[in-house]
Amino acid sequence: MEKWLPLVMLLVLLTLMEGFGVNADVTYDGRSLIIDGQRKILFSGSIHYPRSTPQMWPDLIRKAKQGGVDVIQTYVFWNLHEPQQGQYDFSGRNDLVRFIKEIEAQGLYVCLRIGPFIESEWTYGGFPFWLHDVPGIVYRTDNEPFKFYMQNFTTKIVDMMKAESLYASQGGPIILSQIENEYQNIQKAFGGAGSDYVKWAAKMAVGLETGVPWVMCKETDAPDPVINTCNGMKCGETFTGPNSPNKPTMWTENWTSFYQVYGGIPYIRSAQDIAFHVTLFIARNGSYVNYYMYHGGTNFGRTASAYVITGYYDQAPLDEYGLFRQPKWGHLKELHAAIKSCSTTLLQGVPVNFSLGQLQESYVFEEQNGGCVAFLINNDGVNKVTVQFHNRSYELLPKSISILPDCQNVTFNTANVNTTSNRRIYIPRQNFSSVNDWEQFEDVIPNFDDTSLRSNSLLEHMNATKDKSDYLWYTVRFEYNLSCKEPTLRVQSAAHVAHAFVNDTYIGAVHGNHDVKSFTLELPVTINQGTNNLSILSVMVGLPDSGAFLERRFAGLTRVELQCSEEESLNLSNSTWGYQVGLLGEQLEVYKNTSDIEWSQLGNTTNETHIWYKTSFNTPDGDDPVALDLSSMGKGEAWVNGQSIGRYWILFHDSKGNPSQSLYHVPRSFLNDSGNILVLFEEGGGNPLRISLDTVSVTDLQDQNFDKLSLPSFS
Repeated sequence: MEKWLPLVMLLVLLTLMEGFGVNADVTYDGRSLIIDGQRKILFSGSIHYPRSTPQMWPDLIRKAKQGGVDVIQTYVFWNLHEPQQGQYDFSGRNDLVRFIKEIEAQGLYVCLRIGPFIESEWTYGGFPFWLHDVPGIVYRTDNEPFKFYMQNFTTKIVDMMKAESLYASQGGPIILSQIENEYQNIQKAFGGAGSDYVKWAAKMAVGLETGVPWVMCKETDAPDPVINTCNGMKCGETFTGPNSPNKPTMWTENWTSFYQVYGGIPYIRSAQDIAFHVTLFIARNGSYVNYYMYHGGTNFGRTASAYVITGYYDQAPLDEYGLFRQPKWGHLKELHAAIKSCSTTLLQGVPVNFSLGQLQESYVFEEQNGGCVAFLINNDGVNKVTVQFHNRSYELLPKSISILPDCQNVTFNTANVNTTSNRRIYIPRQNFSSVNDWEQFEDVIPNFDDTSLRSNSLLEHMNATKDKSDYLWYTVRFEYNLSCKEPTLRVQSAAHVAHAFVNDTYIGAVHGNHDVKSFTLELPVTINQGTNNLSILSVMVGLPDSGAFLERRFAGLTRVELQCSEEESLNLSNSTWGYQVGLLGEQLEVYKNTSDIEWSQLGNTTNETHIWYKTSFNTPDGDDPVALDLSSMGKGEAWVNGQSIGRYWILFHDSKGNPSQSLYHVPRSFLNDSGNILVLFEEGGGNPLRISLDTVSVTDLQDQNFDKLSLPSFS
């Protein structure tokens, strides 16, 4: 045994070196990233740590690895980590280090997209709102106040990663970092200052000396040595390539679906379409593909941006609950295996492209030692065709690519799906139909005299609330002397919803939508001659997340008037208004301090508005994910044991007459074994007696028992 000991020790050392325990040199050239001297074709998947829970992270990462993913890519969420200037939070779902160490423990790499602007359908694009109040600030341009805080946060994150030895240059898993995000979309708005900012951001990032490359997505003029990358659904067709022959061709966002807004329907992108464009990108010299999202997760609390639903990229290979979305997950797994089986030749071979027909072509990679890989492409989306290649006939399915790892045998075709499709099923475990199980707390409608914040004009909503609440009350006391007894109340708003109350009586509400930035409420009202009070609740459903001059964006009421006719009206816009930020229930934190609130018996549940509801429930047995079916509710937010599971907006129907989302994920880590407290704030008159607590699972469509299951009308 002693004579074999040196060999055993050598094998152990080599095994350790394959992990992250040894400093890795990460560089690149015109073909690929090079890690410890080895070229790599890498498949990556976006999983955002705050859109799931620490208890979910290991399983999500394991399933990604099982699916052939090499890298986990995530943004860093500035507003979560520095909610108040200089006050940091890296606990719970915000524990970035724990998330990265879990990825490391499972043997995968990390791409850390620091930004710190991220967009990501995340409220305010990830910026903490306190930035808005920095004197003289202009976001994302050659502006000294902005650059100071951007550099400060970026340095904070880099130093934290270094302190934990998480960069590959220190033996950790992080092989890439990103600075800024899709800046080219807004760069022209800033003229020369935009170009100067890009140069500054690149120089600042590189100067932090992480030891790994930096990327900028959608930035064709990314300064050396920063790599410009592609975002989109068809980067194999649309990407003009790196801006230097010494940079690799990389795709940082391959959209597996698309984010969904209230009033919108899910975007269903097929497994075949994703596989086609990934394969085309690899055939055209691509070496890094990231799926955005691989697991979308949940926009807990108030984190979703304007009009974006709580479930995020639910159509990803791993759905909102972390369950397999088939055939997407399985088909991509097969693709990854096919590419990796011939990656050496792809990275070392000489590429050649030639036509096989009017809509058919091939890409061939050949090595001097005889290695050969071919991609046979049929761009005809209707007809299958037979092509000749290397004196053999190959049948190509419509809009497909066949992979031949040896230039002879087809091991994968992007349109040929072998994975069985599945479908989610929801099994109700508890209903809440008993009036005796519920209690309620009625929120207070403030009048002008109840307010201390006053202004002689209509204040901008976001600046007034500082993102502490979705809600801002506008109240005014006025003398009415028009001739008509029932004028029309006309309210113009650049927020998302407006609820109107006249003399404490609810008049009604109107909302806007994602594609139109303002709306008008017009309702007939009964007004008393003499003194009256008007209270309008302005509501934001997430802050904007993108665009130039984000710091200048306006929301809230822009004009308020009472109108008898075009000739006779009372303009209240420049009256003295009183304001209240947030709801009374928010100030009392009734979703947390339920025992401190005087709850009452449930009243009329069919049409009441601005009511808090409370009940309790036990945790369902088993390990299946848990969801609340809120299809009987209107609009509001839900909390379980004091933790918000997100906004709901059932009343906002899509073009098919259905709510965009009616089931809301309740992570099991939020739950106790029994006595869980559910609190709902309801704006729009929903009925809590018809909600249910369900468990969620998936079944193959070929399951013999599938037809016996009681399924909801939605998938």
